Amino acid sequence: MTDALTQLLMDRDWLMADGATGTTLFNMGLTSGDAPEIWNVEKQDNIRALYKGAVDAGSDIFLTNSFGGNASRLKLHNAQYRVRELNRAAAELGREVADASGRKVVVAGSVGPTGDIMEPMGSLTFDSAVEMFHEQAEGLKEGGADVLWVETISAPEEYKAAGRAAELAGMPWCGTMSFDTAGRTMMGMTSADLAKMVETLSLPPLAFGANCGVGASDLLRTVLGFAAQGSERPIIAKGNAGIPKYVDGHIHYDGTPDLMATYAVLARDCGATIIGGCCGTTPEHLRAMREALETQPRSDTRPTLDQITAALGGFSSASDGTGDDAGAKPERRSRRRRG
Repeated sequence: MTDALTQLLMDRDWLMADGATGTTLFNMGLTSGDAPEIWNVEKQDNIRALYKGAVDAGSDIFLTNSFGGNASRLKLHNAQYRVRELNRAAAELGREVADASGRKVVVAGSVGPTGDIMEPMGSLTFDSAVEMFHEQAEGLKEGGADVLWVETISAPEEYKAAGRAAELAGMPWCGTMSFDTAGRTMMGMTSADLAKMVETLSLPPLAFGANCGVGASDLLRTVLGFAAQGSERPIIAKGNAGIPKYVDGHIHYDGTPDLMATYAVLARDCGATIIGGCCGTTPEHLRAMREALETQPRSDTRPTLDQITAALGGFSSASDGTGDDAGAKPERRSRRRRG
């Protein structure tokens, strides 16, 4: 049977994903240091509202509240034995909202990094990572997630471990990495590296791409890097809503709905098929993105780096990590850094 995401991809030439989970939950009262996944059982109305906000704004795909739902991260909250329960609850609430929407909406089971460093630099073995991801995947599957959505990964072996876990769970999956260090992930992966690596996996992701990072401009440069590899696999772009600023004791992202609308259209024209937002992206941003994607025609040519920076601001580094730096102009200020 064809999975829900593949069906949508067959019918549409772009899909809109959701926005920020953390930003929305903090706005609802989640405090720093709390485990958002606990809310899947203790504050279910808040999680329903999180999901419904994305769906009502036009998202075709939304991620479950399970980013840190693996044993390693939940151990920080003495909840490492609740992995299955908390992930199942996250997906069950998502399934409820999606099924009530009156249209086809994909519930994507969010799977974030373990928080541990892979061998040989750290102590996390490949098999242990697979085991943790598999436990999480089974909970999300039980709850009714359509696909697994691996995100914000920096190490290639951890990405592969998550893919292996999806395979063991019999689940289709998507996977994004965060390119936040001069066009590379923290562990040195480039856009070209990821585009090549996904094709070597025994169960390749349905779509791959980038999320979070240091700003929309940098993320789109990475998307251009994926597209340059000539992969026919759908590309995901999930960029932050502007740049984080510390305002009155809180982190605030300065990207306006208009800026994110511009970003969404540029992302599509850069080659992305699945377009959403990451940190700071609210339903207000998503509504503007949806309207822009529906009303602005697709360009016949890829945006240039100069066009991207003119619309969204400068890059955080001169290099995209691949050695092809033509036209890349670094931002003089440090506002593109994540803080």
